[in-house]
Amino acid sequence: MKGKRRLAAVTLMLVAALVLAALAVGCGGTTTTGAKVTTLKPGTLMMGSDTTYPPFELMEGDKAVGFDVDIATEMAKRLNVKLDVIPTAWDGIIPGLKSDKYDIIMSAMTITPDRSKEISFSDPYIDSDQSIAVKIGSPIKTEADLKGKVIGVQIDTTGQMTAEKMTGLKEIRKFDTILLAFEDLEMGRIDAIINDYPVNAYLSQKRGKAEVAQKIKTDEKYGIGVKKDNSQLRLAIDDELKKLKEDGTYDTIYKKWFGTSKTT
Repeated sequence: MKGKRRLAAVTLMLVAALVLAALAVGCGGTTTTGAKVTTLKPGTLMMGSDTTYPPFELMEGDKAVGFDVDIATEMAKRLNVKLDVIPTAWDGIIPGLKSDKYDIIMSAMTITPDRSKEISFSDPYIDSDQSIAVKIGSPIKTEADLKGKVIGVQIDTTGQMTAEKMTGLKEIRKFDTILLAFEDLEMGRIDAIINDYPVNAYLSQKRGKAEVAQKIKTDEKYGIGVKKDNSQLRLAIDDELKKLKEDGTYDTIYKKWFGTSKTT
């Protein structure tokens, strides 16, 4: 009897250990190196994103697609979790992260000192500059030509910050999305748009009614945002980003959306 009781006790301990392990896995996933990652929703990495900012994120029907989405999908797969993109208005995206509406922000977000006071960022995953987009045939060719003009920007972006440093502008008109700014540019309601170069170039080509007049060198870097206290997830993201670049996956995704490889 004593031997049977001891065997039963060992069996119960093993069962308990297996249950605890299962519960732990249910809280998130593991990295490809076996490190534990905890997410708000078991088995899911929730990503807040302004899905009106192609080619980084946009909606095709009810599905989010884009460069950021493809990168995040691959990272989530390697973290052994599923990606869930939460479409979010840009001006509420950081408050949403801080109030646990999602695990990360990935939305062509430039790493800035002010933003870094509120959230933590991953290592940079892409570089950017600002630019001036105008209607095809516009006499505006350079920043000097913007004096006395009405400029469109997306609210609370580095495009707005860049425009606010310019002198002699007639007005800076702020839009909730960059797509609304392009609509007004095409209708002649504004004279130019100051916005991230990759997005201005992409939308000008796709919509066919605008062009990039000038690139403005600002040396910006995009990062993935996480909560200040979530260093575990930030480190895991940095690790997976590094691997994506090393094994060529990043380059493949970059070429898909930008037409050339990052390394050329």
